[in-house]
Amino acid sequence: MSGGVDSAVAAARAVEAGHEVVGVHLALSRMPGTLRTGSRGCCTIEDSMDAQRAASVLGIPYYVWDFSERFKEEVVDDFIAEYEAGRTPNPCMRCNERIKFAALLEKALALGFDAVCTGHYATLLTDENGNLELHRSNALAKDQSYVLGVLTDEQLRHSMFPLGASASKDLIRAEAEARGLAVANKPDSYDICFIPEGDTQDWIADKLGNQTGQIIDREGNVLGSHEGSHGFTVGQRKGLQIGRPAADGRPRYVLEIRPKTNTVVVGPQAALAIAEMSGERFSWCGQPPASTSEWRDILVQVRAHADAVEAEFVVQDGVMVIRVKQPLLGVAPGQTAVLYLGTRVLGQVTIDQTISAVSVELEQGLV
Repeated sequence: MSGGVDSAVAAARAVEAGHEVVGVHLALSRMPGTLRTGSRGCCTIEDSMDAQRAASVLGIPYYVWDFSERFKEEVVDDFIAEYEAGRTPNPCMRCNERIKFAALLEKALALGFDAVCTGHYATLLTDENGNLELHRSNALAKDQSYVLGVLTDEQLRHSMFPLGASASKDLIRAEAEARGLAVANKPDSYDICFIPEGDTQDWIADKLGNQTGQIIDREGNVLGSHEGSHGFTVGQRKGLQIGRPAADGRPRYVLEIRPKTNTVVVGPQAALAIAEMSGERFSWCGQPPASTSEWRDILVQVRAHADAVEAEFVVQDGVMVIRVKQPLLGVAPGQTAVLYLGTRVLGQVTIDQTISAVSVELEQGLV
């Protein structure tokens, strides 16, 4: 129970379905002031109090479990290391993968519980062979299946998502109000919970320090300087502080980050378009495909709030390779690509490498 309306209603529905429910709030920081507060946070002290009040209304036991040490190691330290390596991580993905459906589930099962029930907007369905499949929520505007793409078949068997069939967030709020839950109108949390002021670049700079480096174009011309390549992300436009305008007068974007030389490469927006992405760290959500050695059509989504696009994938020598049917803008190493078959989540991969659409066109003699 995060302290928000979704998890409170999910708990209420689980109780109503006849399950023996225990509310658990995760303490993810030993210094609560370092987590975001109010409507911009999650897992803070005030959120814990909101969760406790909801549990009291529902008449269920309530506990706070301390996962702060593991959260720091598995999520926060990983986030810093990824930025230091020039990649763009998704900490919510890591939290689901390593905390909520790993550390939390492990402890729950050890204590004799059957499942972890959350307020995520996603749906579990059973195929004709009795295998569980994770699907998009009916409330497509709130669908959160993307951030659950890291779940394994075993984890799906011990998961419950009571809000998956919900039509909209407004109906969930109305239901919470009807149930007497004080969080009915509590604003949604957003951004990164462990960055209090919401300024990722300043927070990263404080952790990794400043080191002057060069900003160059694709030809290697020096255009300016910066205080640390870890302060940039692929696709970034603002804050480049390049004095010399481009020859065509158009904005420049971050195309590449080279942490070994502390260099940031910039160029036109068109150069951000990628045709292919690949990675070694992939997993299947539910049962894996019967064969992955031949190219197969899928949909792929690279951000939590992005649209899924047509693509194809194959696994070659332990590496998943994804080719999009139309060029995709601003995909960075470190991001997670989630594969879909229609509404079903097939699996996910952490992107290690991308190939630009321009490079592919040149290779094929199209330009």
